[in-house]
Amino acid sequence: MRIEAFRDGDDVRRVAGLVSRVIGAGGVVLLPTETYYGLAAAPGSGAGVDRVFRLKDRSAARPLLVLCADWEQVEALVEVPPAWRLRLSRTWPGPLTAILPSRRQLAAAPSGNLAVRIPGSPLLRALLYRVGPVTGTSANRSGRPAHTRALEAATDLAGEPDLVLDGGETAGGPPSTLVDLSGGEPRVLRVGPAPWS
Repeated sequence: MRIEAFRDGDDVRRVAGLVSRVIGAGGVVLLPTETYYGLAAAPGSGAGVDRVFRLKDRSAARPLLVLCADWEQVEALVEVPPAWRLRLSRTWPGPLTAILPSRRQLAAAPSGNLAVRIPGSPLLRALLYRVGPVTGTSANRSGRPAHTRALEAATDLAGEPDLVLDGGETAGGPPSTLVDLSGGEPRVLRVGPAPWS
């Protein structure tokens, strides 16, 4: 397991190529989000997504959240209904995850819908600009608490990630609001920091 510092823009530039190679080969990167550490794989990689599920000891029936740098990356993956575009643009970047119809079949979205979010962390978005969208599920075994420290997260998993980006202790807090926008009416599936109602 390789560990690299991830604390500033210089670190982003230094590790971006390495992250791209790892996820491009079906590997998994443990990285900090604005709340907890997460597991990043290429959302279209069957090997990477399967590995995330194995590391979390979690059923593959549950889809994975995907983190995007900006609207361009979001719209390359999902269809955003015009009725919700303004609402989402006022919330992103931020702690709201939206389930939307996927534009194509992805390993991370076997049901045809994909959960996407533009994270609030500028450092994470800077990395996503360089490597593209990645999965962002929390780095912990299923049913256990999420972690704010990289090595605690790495040792809680059912195996080792290929690469750990250590950004120090993260802020923690409640998980993002989760709203399903794939049907006619929005359904709030999880109440979090970003209000929807």
